[in-house]
Amino acid sequence: MKIEEEEKQYFVIDFDSTFTQVEALDILGEISLSNHPEKNARLQKIKDITDLGMAGEMSLRESLIARIQLLNGNKAHLPELISRLSKLVSKSIERNSVFFNEHPENTFIISNGFKEFIVPVVTKFGIKADHVFANDMVFDEDGNIIDLNRNNVLSINGGKVKQIEALKLKGQINMIGDGYTDYEVRQAGMANNFYAYTENVEREPVKKHADHIAPSFDEILYHKKMSGALSYPKNRIKMLLLESVHPNALAKLKEEGFSVESYPAGLDEDELCEKIKGIHVLGLRSKTQVTAKVIKEADKLMAIGAFCIGTNQIDTEAALEAGIPVFNAPFSNTRSVVELAIAEMISLMRGISDKNRDMHQGIWSKTAKNSFEIRGKKLGIIGYGSIGAQLSVLAENLGMDVYYYDLVEKLALGNATKCNTMEELLSIADVVSLHIDGRPENGNFFLREHFQMMKDGVIFLNLARGPVVDILALKEAILSGKVIGAGIDVFPEEPKSNNDPFTSELRGLPNTILTPHIGGSTLEAQENIADFVPRKIMDYINTGNTENSVNFPNITLPPLKDAHRLIHIHKNRPGVLAKINNTLAEFEANIVGQYLKTNETIGYVITDINKQYGKELSKALKKIEHTIKFRMLY
Repeated sequence: MKIEEEEKQYFVIDFDSTFTQVEALDILGEISLSNHPEKNARLQKIKDITDLGMAGEMSLRESLIARIQLLNGNKAHLPELISRLSKLVSKSIERNSVFFNEHPENTFIISNGFKEFIVPVVTKFGIKADHVFANDMVFDEDGNIIDLNRNNVLSINGGKVKQIEALKLKGQINMIGDGYTDYEVRQAGMANNFYAYTENVEREPVKKHADHIAPSFDEILYHKKMSGALSYPKNRIKMLLLESVHPNALAKLKEEGFSVESYPAGLDEDELCEKIKGIHVLGLRSKTQVTAKVIKEADKLMAIGAFCIGTNQIDTEAALEAGIPVFNAPFSNTRSVVELAIAEMISLMRGISDKNRDMHQGIWSKTAKNSFEIRGKKLGIIGYGSIGAQLSVLAENLGMDVYYYDLVEKLALGNATKCNTMEELLSIADVVSLHIDGRPENGNFFLREHFQMMKDGVIFLNLARGPVVDILALKEAILSGKVIGAGIDVFPEEPKSNNDPFTSELRGLPNTILTPHIGGSTLEAQENIADFVPRKIMDYINTGNTENSVNFPNITLPPLKDAHRLIHIHKNRPGVLAKINNTLAEFEANIVGQYLKTNETIGYVITDINKQYGKELSKALKKIEHTIKFRMLY
């Protein structure tokens, strides 16, 4: 964006903890004190003095001199310091390097740090060396840093104010920094705006004086209506995570710069309809139902993340029609569910749950009745997906004969045997384990007649979805002895949170293990999910990639350099792509890459154009008939 003379904007940027992620003197201390016997104590003192100076609780010169005396620094340490600082430039500053190269006349670095290490770092970004104003180090004949140039105006309190005043800049001056000395520029009337920069550190005494809080440089450019690396700052993307999603997911999303709110329990439809307004990304586990009504109320929703295997709690078709991709973690908790299934098979075969209960009541029930090894038994797996297949392998390794049934043709693993019908499997199996999904047509999948088809004395497991089994029919089968052991981890109706009561017809039944939907609730599984789902969400937000989306056309995009990425989601109708390209031609946008994928419902078009584009282009693309969503990614 060209800065016109009448609206010229000057960006005056602090260096430590603003342009870079760190305080440079702290890093210098790590280098210069690496072999010093008082290293840790001195480093802590340097940090404490830095914080006092940044908060305005210690005079600037006093703070600088005190740190120099503690540093034990030498000119020979500076090359390594510069190298480290160059790798620690703030992420959003680095992301917007093009901006600095395009506006060298309007960008200044004014810092109470030192030119010796600031100039080599910032000039790599196109910032002019004579636009860098900072302190000067004083060295002795051996190169030791012994003092600072006390005649430099930036070595005293109020030095930044005096420096900016001396520049006599004409236009809007935007002061950007994390310290009290940066606010002083605004306080003295030498800046039109003070942005408290919080990407790396937040100082409450500084934030309370700010005109604007800037979690990133993207936010500043967005606020000033100037082009940046991102069309929409990540801190303005609001994410709502429900049902106590693993804290690692929160940390990853917050580190990426998103605004994240976490809620411990699930929400019912009406609650979610109210909560979803203004939310860009929704994350949930298995309890919260994302219905068509909820999606209709989601005025800004861009993506949904299911922090679990299944997505049956989400109306994925309604989400698709609204241009909202859904991501899940289809393999992240597979092992955890399989291990629970194995554990319950063995426990139920031995009657462990009843014997454990008896022991706690003082009853000694030593008997081999209805107690069996699983070796040599026939395991029938209904649903041979990722969980069923892995269960097949582990069970075979334990000596079981494995049979499976699936509506979709699946390749048998190991020595597993495919059954052509469920009736065939039920007539053979000593243990029946369900591993089907919870799509609506699978409701009441397993009924009374299916229990009647089974052998007498069978073990029955449901670690899949609650609604797929007729609970009353299962209860009858247990009481009649048809089923001599049952392991149930999922239920037709489950409490929203741990504070709500659990009710079920299966409570109190003999040799019945009831667990609170914990098949995937291991630390390993939750950590895997907390890594996988946020990566998919961030990839979609940051690049437009929809790989592994359960409802969207899957597309993996190449990296983008020196261009803008336009994302257009539309109803799958003939002629839309032609209209998009005609619009791009009308605005003389040069296409450097274009990608299209469709399904029966929508078309997903990603167009990379050169960075010169008309302001009205996005408005025109949004007005194309059948458009569902449009966004300019870069």
